[in-house]
Amino acid sequence: MLSHKYIKWFFIALLTCLWYAYFSCKLPLFLIFIAIIVWLGITAWGSFDIRLNYFIKAHSSNKKTDRNIVALTFDDGPTEITPEILNLLEKYNQKATFFCIGKQIEKYPETAKIIVGQGHVIANHTYSHTNKMGFLSKMEVYTEIASTQNIIQQITDKIPNLFRPPFGVTNPNIARACKENRVEVIGWNVRSLDTIIASEDKILSRILNRFEKGSIILLHDTSTKTLTVLERLLIIMEKKQIQSVTVDELLNIKAYK
Repeated sequence: MLSHKYIKWFFIALLTCLWYAYFSCKLPLFLIFIAIIVWLGITAWGSFDIRLNYFIKAHSSNKKTDRNIVALTFDDGPTEITPEILNLLEKYNQKATFFCIGKQIEKYPETAKIIVGQGHVIANHTYSHTNKMGFLSKMEVYTEIASTQNIIQQITDKIPNLFRPPFGVTNPNIARACKENRVEVIGWNVRSLDTIIASEDKILSRILNRFEKGSIILLHDTSTKTLTVLERLLIIMEKKQIQSVTVDELLNIKAYK
């Protein structure tokens, strides 16, 4: 896996050598610009692909498990769709982890209680899910996480240990805020793109093509489209005797503090 710290020092050393070569040996200047562009490209890649663990360690699957299990996860709720998601999970006897937005929990507090009451796990997905997540200061990110921790505790009497950054974006400020809030960062290795792809068939096909034992699957409890895909997926899982468990069980870590 790429590491921000080692990549940074590698490119600092490389650029130092290139600058020395430029002044002492007339090295072409464009080689320095290429090195800078590559560095920026790797950093951007690391910021947007949570599986790389570039800025902070994130759990994205458990490939070592010998059990026929996966972890279904739902982001951006609770919403008016969430109770229907819960009904489907109960119908097929499956468990899931819900990465909830603080302001949505304030709108649907009873749904948050039901999530916990039915044996699923409620986790932190920031307070506002701002599109500017990658540009927030460390203190702003800290507040986004901490305020949601407080809301979840007040409503469910649980303090989450699990956090997923919006869009899977990470950077040094997000990494520091996560460490100060003492949360485990959770990614995924199967992204359904159910908020982007219009076709239910294509969403299901995308999941099944990437589906394997130990996977963490990213879905959203925000549209009826996902409901249809979920039931079709649960039917297939039932036939193949695949069990969905909560993320903490899949990874053998704590769900709550």
